[in-house]
Amino acid sequence: MTETILVSIAMTVIGAATPILLAGLGELVAEKSGVLNLGVEGMMLIGAVSAFIMMAETGFAVLGVMAGMAGGAFAAMIFAFLTLTLTANQVATGLALTIFGIGLSSLMGAGHVGQTVEAFGPVFPAVLAEHPYARLLFGHGPLIYLSLAITAAVAWFLARSRAGLTLRAVGENDLSAHSIGYPVIAIRYAAVAFGGAMAGLGGSYYSLVLTPMWSEQMTAGAGWIALALVVFSAWRPWRLLAGAYLFGTIMTLELHTKAAGITLIAPELLSAMPYLATVAVLALISWRRSVGAQAPACLGRPFKPMG
Repeated sequence: MTETILVSIAMTVIGAATPILLAGLGELVAEKSGVLNLGVEGMMLIGAVSAFIMMAETGFAVLGVMAGMAGGAFAAMIFAFLTLTLTANQVATGLALTIFGIGLSSLMGAGHVGQTVEAFGPVFPAVLAEHPYARLLFGHGPLIYLSLAITAAVAWFLARSRAGLTLRAVGENDLSAHSIGYPVIAIRYAAVAFGGAMAGLGGSYYSLVLTPMWSEQMTAGAGWIALALVVFSAWRPWRLLAGAYLFGTIMTLELHTKAAGITLIAPELLSAMPYLATVAVLALISWRRSVGAQAPACLGRPFKPMG
């Protein structure tokens, strides 16, 4: 009985952590290229509503996921054009993108509020997940396994591949990268597009898996948590994975305490815990300059080639 409860808690934590992990990985790559996009929440919402509408209209989950990624990437390209081509302020544009995403997703989903779709099922046959601990390994949907694979791929890409080293060089010293022939703006466009697609994929997880229905602002601030996770992880993918599961545990505290019959802590305080933890993490990192020093040197700076 205890094993079953522990596994159920772990499954809930993994489910809560997956969307912020996906969005955080995308933002990590974008920031490694030197671009700070604060519009993660807006991109997640656009991805969530795009995925839900496609799934509701076609019945194909894969098309829904693809639509969610395309919606997030489309929103990211608006941001990229304004900041990389027109050199608008990245912070202000990112905040505007979040506001735009909230409004656009509400408009797009107005006719689908309360509508439900069939959720993703587990990847592996049920017989493999009969034992509680086996369920922890084989009882998940495809997006959870995909999130782990993307984490490994991003870690390898940034540390081992030539393209990843080029992207990091652009984020550390864009003028030097430009001087030796690297297309800085094109690389940053690609990184921002990837970040938007991952945010859209994270949003898709909300509307197709966690709560397979559409409701306005269903991400409930997950984009801001993903942004904090990137800093918390010191721009390292495996640390981001650990941080996502840590925040997933905090995000499910209210559910766990209710299930255990614990009433000593007000449920409102438990609901606010993820956001209080986000503020605490950012404050701690600001205090510890040694962590902040690991940020890409050109993060948030517009690229202005000399001559």
